Amino acid sequence: MFKKILIANRGEIALRVIRTAREMGVKTVVVYSTADEKSLPVLLADESVCVGPPASNASYLNIPNILSAALMTGAEAIHPGYGFMAENPDFAEMCREHGIVFIGPTPESMRALGSKAGGRDIAAQSKVPVVPGTGVLEGVDAALLAAKQIGYPVLLKASAGGGGRGQKVIRTQDELAKGFAQAQEEARLYFGDPAIIMEKFLEEFRHVEVQVMGDGQGHVIHIGERDCSIQRRNQKLIEEAPSTLPESLRQEILDAGVRLAKHVNYAGAGTLEFIVDRDGNYYFMEMNTRIQVEHCVSEMISGLDFVRMQLQVAAGEGLHLQQQDVKLHGHAIECRINAEDPDKDFRPAAGRVDDVHFAGGPGVRVDSHVYSGYVIPPHYDSLIGKLIVHHDSREQAIARMKRALEETIVHGPKTTVPLYVKIMDNPFYKRGAVMTNFLKTRLEM
Repeated sequence: MFKKILIANRGEIALRVIRTAREMGVKTVVVYSTADEKSLPVLLADESVCVGPPASNASYLNIPNILSAALMTGAEAIHPGYGFMAENPDFAEMCREHGIVFIGPTPESMRALGSKAGGRDIAAQSKVPVVPGTGVLEGVDAALLAAKQIGYPVLLKASAGGGGRGQKVIRTQDELAKGFAQAQEEARLYFGDPAIIMEKFLEEFRHVEVQVMGDGQGHVIHIGERDCSIQRRNQKLIEEAPSTLPESLRQEILDAGVRLAKHVNYAGAGTLEFIVDRDGNYYFMEMNTRIQVEHCVSEMISGLDFVRMQLQVAAGEGLHLQQQDVKLHGHAIECRINAEDPDKDFRPAAGRVDDVHFAGGPGVRVDSHVYSGYVIPPHYDSLIGKLIVHHDSREQAIARMKRALEETIVHGPKTTVPLYVKIMDNPFYKRGAVMTNFLKTRLEM
């Protein structure tokens, strides 16, 4: 096992990695921007190194500074968390060239699966269905031709992206040129790659994803699936595991996810995202070649520590579990607590947290880097914490989540907590009738 690792991230995921590493006796180095100087990961890591000013491209995306920090502190490996450098194969390759282990898949796997275009090709080779769409589009003219063939509405997506960034729904030909330019610019800004693909846009569907773990030698297991259908602006708000899909369809999607990951000898944690339409047809969307924000719900129903497993695989210790060893129990729900105002189109609400109290009690977990007096910087994602609950059944988990939400207090910025209380009481949510347009059709937001 590694003696020291560097965490190339911030916020709750940096803290999440620090906690498991500490339990394993592994020293941690965290990099930070000047905006995060007083963040909890910086305060709790064994060492910390400032890598630049607040802007992401000058700090958390600054490859030379991050690698220099790792070499300077003697870190043997780098955990990228999610976002930032987590799905950058060039960064993973540079780590390898400098004798540093990248805690994640190989650059080759990332290039094959990390882009949406590449993922579609691998899915086809693995006999996994995909949404009608294209590879990387060369320009607006190619996009116009593709949209005519596919039929409106269509969805433009950043090939290198995730988290809803670089996505634009195009309903008419008149919208395409402007939407294409906007999607390209957002893709370039967030992922350093302006490549755009196009898919048929489905108005109503469920977003279901398969959690896999591989050893890089052809052994891949799944750790169940998650339903992540409740979203705003193509970004997830509530996730739960398992889904409420019929068992036969659920198993078919799980098998498809494992089959695709085995095709590239996948190593480490990964998530294969699918959409499921009202008729029960499912289509592969993309693979996120990293740990997910919502990994916690899968940990809760499996009792496994995914970060520990990531470190073990990266350190060459292998994946000791067989599929039959994975035992899933009960139901887990996660609510992402964002510093946003749901009543004002989820406008970000950065600023000082005057006071904060998170819920506790049986079956409740909180992953957050926020404390009383902490100032939420305006430069990054609005996620300030995750509230996760676990119980024997979905009905019981919903009741527990409502109780935990009502105990959660954040004074200062507006948050999404009141919205989640409303959702827990919603009859459509209670019976599992959720689609990605839930907020619009069931809450009229």
